[in-house]
Amino acid sequence: MEEQKLSRLQSLYLNNYKKLAIIPIIILILSVSFLFIQLSTKGYFIDKDVSLKGGISATISSDKDFNLIELEEKLKANFLDSDVSVRKLEDLTTRSSTGITIDITNAKSDDLKSFLEKEYNLELTNENFSIQEVGATLGESFFKELIRAVIFSFLFMSIVVFIAFRKLVPSIGVILTAATDIIATLAFISFLDVKLTSGGIAAFLLLIGYSIDSDMVLTTKLIKRESEAKLHERLTSSIKTGVTMTMTALAAVGVGMLITNSLVIKQIFLIIFVGLIIDLIVTYLGNGPLLIWYLKKHEKV
Repeated sequence: MEEQKLSRLQSLYLNNYKKLAIIPIIILILSVSFLFIQLSTKGYFIDKDVSLKGGISATISSDKDFNLIELEEKLKANFLDSDVSVRKLEDLTTRSSTGITIDITNAKSDDLKSFLEKEYNLELTNENFSIQEVGATLGESFFKELIRAVIFSFLFMSIVVFIAFRKLVPSIGVILTAATDIIATLAFISFLDVKLTSGGIAAFLLLIGYSIDSDMVLTTKLIKRESEAKLHERLTSSIKTGVTMTMTALAAVGVGMLITNSLVIKQIFLIIFVGLIIDLIVTYLGNGPLLIWYLKKHEKV
C-alpha cells in the first residue's frame, strides 16, 4: 500500500512539475513587489534597529512592572522625530521580569536618563542602568559592510556551484533558488515589521549556506548520478534526504526560538525558521521541476 501511494505521488509530481514551478515564481514576484512597495512608500526595504541605524540602547535592571505601551508613548512624545522600541527582559527559567531595554534614535543619553528618573521616580546607577550609543555614521557603515559580506558570499558560492556542476542550467537553478529564499524571507520579515539587527544579517548568511547545501544535494543526486537509478528513484531519494534535513533543522530552530530570552537570538532563529520553510517550497517546487525539465530535454531518462 505504501509503495502504491509513493508511486502515485511520484506520478503526480513528474506529470505536473511545470505547473508546480509556478508556485515559487509567484512567491518571488510577490516578494519583489512588496519590497519595492516598501522602498517607494517608506524609503527602505526593511527597517533597521539601533545597531545598524545609529542611536541609543539603554537597559534598566529592575523588577518594577513597567507599562511598555505607556512608556513608549511617553518617550515618543518627549523625544520628537525619534524611533522608539521598548521591550521587557525576562528570566529564562521563571519568566519573571528582570528589566527593560529601550532603543531610541535622535536622543542624548543624559536626556534619556533624566527623563526616566523624573518620570518613574528611579535612581539610575551603574549597577542598574547601562547604555550603549551607536553613531549614525558608524551604524550605516556597519550595515553596508554586512551587506557587502552577504553579496560576496553569494557571489563566491555561485562560482563554486558552477565549478562543481559545469552545466549552466543546473547551476542557475541552485543560484536562483538561493536568491529566492533570501528575497522571500526578507520580504516576510519586513512584512512582520521586524527591525533588522546585525545578528539578523548573520542569519541571512547562514540561510544562504543552507539553501545552497539543500540544492546541491538535490542537483547532485539528479545530475551527477543519472546512471545509478531511474529519475523517479533519484528524485524520491533526494527529497527524502532534503526534507529530513530541513525538518530536523526546523525542529531545533523552533525550540530555540521559543526558549531563548535574547531578542537578537530570537530574530536569528525567526529568520532561519522562515527561510527554511521557504527553501522547502522553492527547492522542491522550483529547482526540482527545472532539473526534471533539463534532464528530459538533454538526457535519456
